[in-house]
Amino acid sequence: MSTNEPIKLTSFSHGGGCGCKIAPGVLSEILKNSHGFPVPKELLVGIETADDAAVYQLNDEQALIATTDFFMPIVDDPYDFGRIAATNAISDVYAMGGTPIMALALVGMPINKLPLETIGQIIKGGEAICAEAGIPIAGGHTIDSVEPIYGLVVMGLVHPSKVKRNSAARPGDVLVLGKPLGVGVLSAALKKGALDADGYAAMIANTTKLNKPGKALADMAGVHAMTDVTGFGLLGHLLELARGAGLAAKLEMAKIPLLPGVEKLAADGYFTGASGRNWDAYGKDVDLDAGIQPAQHALLTDPQTSGGLLVACDPASVDEVLALFAREGFESAAVIGAMAAGAPRVGVAL
Repeated sequence: MSTNEPIKLTSFSHGGGCGCKIAPGVLSEILKNSHGFPVPKELLVGIETADDAAVYQLNDEQALIATTDFFMPIVDDPYDFGRIAATNAISDVYAMGGTPIMALALVGMPINKLPLETIGQIIKGGEAICAEAGIPIAGGHTIDSVEPIYGLVVMGLVHPSKVKRNSAARPGDVLVLGKPLGVGVLSAALKKGALDADGYAAMIANTTKLNKPGKALADMAGVHAMTDVTGFGLLGHLLELARGAGLAAKLEMAKIPLLPGVEKLAADGYFTGASGRNWDAYGKDVDLDAGIQPAQHALLTDPQTSGGLLVACDPASVDEVLALFAREGFESAAVIGAMAAGAPRVGVAL
């Protein structure tokens, strides 16, 4: 293929970004019989609560965080694709309250279809984000695959007492969301040629912003639980948090930050198939206010690629949490709801 021909990376894949994730219901069925292995006492966080990363205690002062994320192109620009995928992968370390220390690249490319220059730009984009996070790409693995795939294995460190699980929320905790929703809607509009330059810029800015506040949030005693919102949408990841803690969650739709223009785009039919699959998997555990509009419904289940941190904190710590987000450039961070005693469900009011 000539390097002078325009390359549309998204045309090589059947889905993009975290919208590629296996639907939560299907994933649960696949994994339902995979818990029969012995768990060492040093494994502080494993697969039991669908947390963001595994955590293994090394000594009294250090625990190793290990995670991996990879997916197919969500955008056509190869450099942007690499940046988004790397940001998304590193986010899991921040969501556990840790500091990333190094990464390994996972690269699968259709070598006979993509110019080597394009593949190089994907890898270069990932390197740029790793440099921003202050970590090296210390190795990796490559294969010749049918669809383009890029991502990272990321390792980090955290003090064992400061690990922020997704299962430690308490009744009365306030929920804070660090980034606005709507990445899946924007990606759907992009693929159909309906996203303007401003919308694309907003999408890239959101998906390439590292969730660095996670490390400082881990130092706050009032922050009890944390996760990042990715492929299962806000409702899916909040349900994981609620189930892990054995609590109910309540959201206020009007307070949830949204990317510019996404509500109209969703109303016009621009949303991903993953949004519907997400709802099919967990909708039975969600109570929606009768006034919630179809577009709002779609945004609640919208798969977020490199989404924001979802924080459950003591009410007395809310101002400190919001101030931290603001200092780090997360101006859209907002209080969106609260945790309460009750069966693990999510209720959404207008």
